[in-house]
Amino acid sequence: MKQPTTRILYDYWNGVRRNRMAPTRFEIEPSRIAPILSETFILERAGARSYQFRLAGTRICEHFGQELRGLDFTWIAADDTRAVVNVLDTVTHEGCGAVFEVEAIAPDGRAAHFEAIVLPLVHPADKITRYLGAISSIDPPAWLGSEPLEPSGLLSYEFIWPEGRPQAMAMQAHRQMPFAPELAAARIVRSDRRQFRILDGGRKE
Repeated sequence: MKQPTTRILYDYWNGVRRNRMAPTRFEIEPSRIAPILSETFILERAGARSYQFRLAGTRICEHFGQELRGLDFTWIAADDTRAVVNVLDTVTHEGCGAVFEVEAIAPDGRAAHFEAIVLPLVHPADKITRYLGAISSIDPPAWLGSEPLEPSGLLSYEFIWPEGRPQAMAMQAHRQMPFAPELAAARIVRSDRRQFRILDGGRKE
């Protein structure tokens, strides 16, 4: 992790995660990462090997000259889409983070490099189907932002294991506790199309 944005987002995610495989989507509070929101995004696992942008920060969209919502994340890697999908599959099943370095090209051929991080989120119940991430420029050239860029290839990637080793070795995936202990013990109450999680308690005399 070379970029400040990448480190800030990872530290926030890891703090919310605690000792679980991944935090839930609803535990992520945008206000806690306000300084880097323009470089962050949310992905959704839309199929067995499809990871689509649900949200993308303004700075990311400005760099690439388009709204990214609905695009598949493999778009960042041009001809290396299979490698990106394989990495994201590992993130999904092992609960690790992934850091990519990618290249993008301006219309006149000038190149810029970016670092991207993808971190798993549990949603809606006990499965990883959402991902928190960021894309930030590495040593931004002075001309960056003057013209839209087109991703041209994947330069490198690496996994980040929060526990220092693959999660499959640290815990069984089916034993993942997606909620904090006090929430995991709560009762589920359903009303019409809504679902509520009820915590036992109350006033003490």
